[in-house]
Amino acid sequence: MASIVDNLIEMGFTKEKAELAVSRCGSNNIETIMDWILSHEDELEGISATSSQNQSAPIQPESDTSNPITDTEGGEKSEDLVVRSIKCNDCGKLFQTQDEVSFHAVKSGHGNFSESVEEKKPMTDVEKKEQLMKIEAKLKQRRLEREAKEKEEELEKERNRIRSGKELLEAKKKHDELEMKKILDQRRREKEEERIARQRVKEQIEQDKLARKAKFSGKPMEEATPKPVISAVPSTRSSTNYTEVRLQIRLTNGSALTQTFQAKEPLSAVRLYVEMNRNDGEGPFNLMTNFPKKVFSPEDYEKPLETLGLAPSAVLIVSKSL
Repeated sequence: MASIVDNLIEMGFTKEKAELAVSRCGSNNIETIMDWILSHEDELEGISATSSQNQSAPIQPESDTSNPITDTEGGEKSEDLVVRSIKCNDCGKLFQTQDEVSFHAVKSGHGNFSESVEEKKPMTDVEKKEQLMKIEAKLKQRRLEREAKEKEEELEKERNRIRSGKELLEAKKKHDELEMKKILDQRRREKEEERIARQRVKEQIEQDKLARKAKFSGKPMEEATPKPVISAVPSTRSSTNYTEVRLQIRLTNGSALTQTFQAKEPLSAVRLYVEMNRNDGEGPFNLMTNFPKKVFSPEDYEKPLETLGLAPSAVLIVSKSL
């Protein structure tokens, strides 16, 4: 309520009028309150005059029966002098209370006031409309300023959001690049180890061929068997270990996806690949095999593919989760 009263005082209404209008109107809508003030101008004028008499320094009527004012033209006695208002000699406006004078002085900077016998006339309909138009213009201006400020704040928030999004994308991009580099380095090492292992197997096969040839030709084994070639890099894997797993994934609509994974990758990597590349709709699903028939449990998704018996190749079936 205090803010509404302050707004009305700032628009030119006295504190008494503003407080009375808010209490009588029973609404928090400032436009409704201003309409009520303009339609009850006469009542408010009377209340303002009564309240001004109860102030600490009220305007008292002045009359002097011993020294009546003489008419300058006829020389006859006139009525006793009664102070009905206070006049601003700078702009000619009339005021009834000291609060109105103080507010006008602060607002306009005028300081030349005097007592006047003129009575402040109530506002006409035209004046009421003009006052209402001025108030509405002020309200509109304030609303536009508030909307412009809110719009600027929203734009600033959007700029901050975009800036934060860009920074997050840059950080994610760098992280993905580092992860990709690690994966490529790991695959390069695995391929090198696999090449060395294949070379050792090939050399062993050659040795076996020479041994069989020597046996059938009757030559001693010592002469027929060449010295084994020692690889410069020792192999860390046997010929039965696989580094890659080739999977064929059959979707619920009959189509299939084919992809090669690392043998040590968990089954969750296959599930993520299916979620990103499936074309049979969305929704929860399970992964299973037919031979032997097995539906993988949530614990299985953390296990490597080679541990689940899917190396070197296998067929997975996507089934809808109930």
